[in-house]
Amino acid sequence: MERLTTTGPLSGFRVLELGNFIAAPTAGRLLADFGAEVIKIERPDTGDELRTWRLFEGTTSLLYRTINRNKRSVALDLRTEEGRAAVLDLVRESDVVIENFRPGTLEKWGLGPEVLDGVNPEIVLVRISAYGQTGPMSPLAGFAAVAEAHSGFRDLVGEPDQAPSRAGVSIGDSVAGLYAAFGAVMLLLDRKRRQRPAAPDARVVDVALNEAMLSMMESLLPDYDAYGVLRKRTGGRMEGIAPSNAYTCGDGKSIVVAGNGDGIYRRFMEVIGRPDLADDPGLSNNALRWARRDELDEAIGAWAATKTAEEALAALAEASVPSGPINTAADIIADKQYLARGIVQRFDVDNGEQILPDVAFPGVVPLLGSESIPVRSLGPDLGADTRDVSRCIARRAG
Repeated sequence: MERLTTTGPLSGFRVLELGNFIAAPTAGRLLADFGAEVIKIERPDTGDELRTWRLFEGTTSLLYRTINRNKRSVALDLRTEEGRAAVLDLVRESDVVIENFRPGTLEKWGLGPEVLDGVNPEIVLVRISAYGQTGPMSPLAGFAAVAEAHSGFRDLVGEPDQAPSRAGVSIGDSVAGLYAAFGAVMLLLDRKRRQRPAAPDARVVDVALNEAMLSMMESLLPDYDAYGVLRKRTGGRMEGIAPSNAYTCGDGKSIVVAGNGDGIYRRFMEVIGRPDLADDPGLSNNALRWARRDELDEAIGAWAATKTAEEALAALAEASVPSGPINTAADIIADKQYLARGIVQRFDVDNGEQILPDVAFPGVVPLLGSESIPVRSLGPDLGADTRDVSRCIARRAG
């Protein structure tokens, strides 16, 4: 089967994506963005459940179209002999397989690592699950929300006097997808360096959602183990750093200001007309400022209330105090910085009932050069490439 002609640093590599929802498709999207041919295997009739998540109109969500951009879709039932045989035919001519089923599911379907290795001894298998492929919790089901809580992340999100909150996106899935894509690229590089297949175990990337989030927790563990310090929720602040918070301006818009460096802090206080706080020896370093964070936030909030967000940000930028607006989607679509770098890209998109013209989508990150790589295509219709791929498999078999 001929590989799809693409451009980018990963062109020439073929990836089979067997997962659904967000984690595995995020990994597949990242590889596809940079040129890999990603064939997404979806169950017939219903496809990836993400097709109907956050569905406002039609039959296919823009969430699906976003996360599954630049891919091909093949409809196969992995629980049948025909589906299994078709997947193994594709594995023979692929470089990476990504899956995010509960551990043991691929093995139950006759598609475990040993079987994949038997048809392609160079295949890289990327496995994403709630708790990993080993350990006492590995058999348990779990979405990102559960893994975020298990990692300690959820305990730090929200206001200190309220129950823990969650981020407004599936951050655990997205972080796991980043690690999965990174792991796949690492092993592809290793394969090229070795010039021969690695041992089967050395070609498996095992990403656990809870571990991916734990890796983002900075010094949470050593701070506790060394000093008995348990981090607490601090709302818009960051533990031990001041002043750094969100402030509401006189026009009702909010801004974020990170004025916590010693030199930055002094400039910040001059901007808000409080030289007394700038010169106070009891506020000369971050630890001292953290102890008086409420006093500082009150002073900054009083100043912000006298300015529009635009006025406040202009004054802070003039003094080189790190700050920025708290953007909504409406702000981002019109943002000159994002537009200048091609991070907002527009497409006509089919929601299953109608074509929505000129819709904004996020671009490809990171940039390779001065502008984001153009997105080649949005997430495909269910089974859009089934016939083409099946013909190729049949032609080769014949």
